Amino acid sequence: MNLSPRQHKILNQIRKSGSVQVDALATDFAVTTQTIRRDLSDLCDLGVAVRIHGGARESHSIANVDYEKRRLLAREQKEQIATLVAGLIPDDCSLMMNIGTTTEQVAHSLHSHKNLVVISNNFNIINILMNSHGKELILVGGTVRQSDGAIVGEDAVEFISRYKADYAIIGASALDEDGAILDYDLREVSVARAILHNARVKILVADNRKFSQTATMRIGHISDIDYFVTDQHPSAQFIKSAGKTKIITPESSNEH
Repeated sequence: MNLSPRQHKILNQIRKSGSVQVDALATDFAVTTQTIRRDLSDLCDLGVAVRIHGGARESHSIANVDYEKRRLLAREQKEQIATLVAGLIPDDCSLMMNIGTTTEQVAHSLHSHKNLVVISNNFNIINILMNSHGKELILVGGTVRQSDGAIVGEDAVEFISRYKADYAIIGASALDEDGAILDYDLREVSVARAILHNARVKILVADNRKFSQTATMRIGHISDIDYFVTDQHPSAQFIKSAGKTKIITPESSNEH
């Protein structure tokens, strides 16, 4: 199911406000309440919202949301992030990328780059770049997690440790105001840590929605990252936690 432009706007409003009401949305969009109820039902079916009396609220965990459905979340924001990351990556370099719908979007943005060596534990990233010219593609070996095509486990960590890449590009499931970078699966956390450990420049990609998510496994801390690329400025507390990490947003890129 593809979200309509109105549903994307409703989802963004839910993210900003925490909840929405059917009657107010119907007025804002000049449609019937029945139309809004159908929109909210679709969002709830995706697992990105939860029905409440008279409306819907934000779902605070996407741990159980299907990977295909997560591709629809914050699609425009992920495209903005990917464009910014592509501007950081030169031709003639090597990079490692982990599983995630945002890193997949980055792969799309790197399609025209030349002479890249791309190492990934993400089947989808390799497939995205398969038909692009001037790239050496290396798929990490290990156990395949069938829910999303990620290759995880100790074999994957050992495989990654054989390489040293110019850039690491990782996503995360959640971010904490104290700077913690978090995920749900310890096996994926181990892979993400290995990718960061074996790269010269470390890039984290995540949209602002990740600050409203919760996860228990710690990948690392934002201050250990060189670039954090996101869709809007994070809070003052997070910026303080980031230390010398460079935070890049569409707004900050337009200032230069």
